[in-house]
Amino acid sequence: MPKAVALYSGGLDSTLAILVMLKQGVDVTALTFLNHFGCDISDRSSCSKDPFAASVKFGFQVKLSHLSDKFLNIVKNPRYGHGKNMNPCIDCRLLMLKEAKEFMKLTSADFIITGEVLGQRPMSQRKNCFPMIDKAADLKGLVLRPLSAKFLPVTSPEEKGLVNRELLYGFTGRSRKPQIALAAEFGLTEYPAPAGGCLLTEPNYSYRLKDLLEHNAAPSHKDINFLRVGRHFRYSSDCKIAIGRDENENKTIKSLAEPDDCILKVQSHAGPLTIILGNVSDNAIALAASLCVRYSDARKLQSVPVTVTKGDKSYTLDAVPADNVIIEHYRIEKKKPVAAGK
Repeated sequence: MPKAVALYSGGLDSTLAILVMLKQGVDVTALTFLNHFGCDISDRSSCSKDPFAASVKFGFQVKLSHLSDKFLNIVKNPRYGHGKNMNPCIDCRLLMLKEAKEFMKLTSADFIITGEVLGQRPMSQRKNCFPMIDKAADLKGLVLRPLSAKFLPVTSPEEKGLVNRELLYGFTGRSRKPQIALAAEFGLTEYPAPAGGCLLTEPNYSYRLKDLLEHNAAPSHKDINFLRVGRHFRYSSDCKIAIGRDENENKTIKSLAEPDDCILKVQSHAGPLTIILGNVSDNAIALAASLCVRYSDARKLQSVPVTVTKGDKSYTLDAVPADNVIIEHYRIEKKKPVAAGK
């Protein structure tokens, strides 16, 4: 029986690529690479659907591998550049294929499959890009893209008769209608919303990441995890403030916080949990308290007591709600360009 390793995100395209191979009698092991910038599979609320429901329903095995620091390095210094935001799509694909090649050798698999669709992604899914990436990964002829195979050169598994090319597909472009129709044929009903997943394609998240890397060339996992949560304000080069936007984010901030972190909360009214990340100074605490009040139900009061907790010490200070000028000055957010004449 032919064996293949699949790059598996849990999304519609990668799942369909696997099902197409299973239908041809190929033994598929799905390989999911985790990083700091995708759907957090440990937190189902961060994903639109259970990304691995299909593996249970259709009976294929999923292996997890965290790329962690390797991926962060290519985000900081991508050989082939970033996309529209901070997404290093070509370098990302190349890294995953190289890792999959090692797993392919380890498991004595015959080839690799991906759910890539020709023309779907402007940076990495172009016809001239596929052979360049495969060659750079030392996988020339060994990467089969079942959903667009009929528009691509014949691969080694097709030449060897391991896969029937006539049963592959010729999907192109950004429309997901052909994939959705194929999913219905397979009985695939549970899959994440299309075009989601990678935070590096989101403008505001990318702006926060740029800000972090500009002030900290070697951020910790905690620093990166906090990029997902709340409103962010840069107080100084070594200090910023994160403020929860709802109860779920307050819980996330609490779960990510360490015992010695500085946490602020308006006790008399409903409002956000606020954390100071980095160097904590009296001035940073004063700003954080002011912002904390602004985003609470006490925002219209003149002065509000805020509880400040750091380690086993706690005290209260009075804070005035921050005004719009303060918010605009400190908030880490991509600003919309101002039209000429305004």
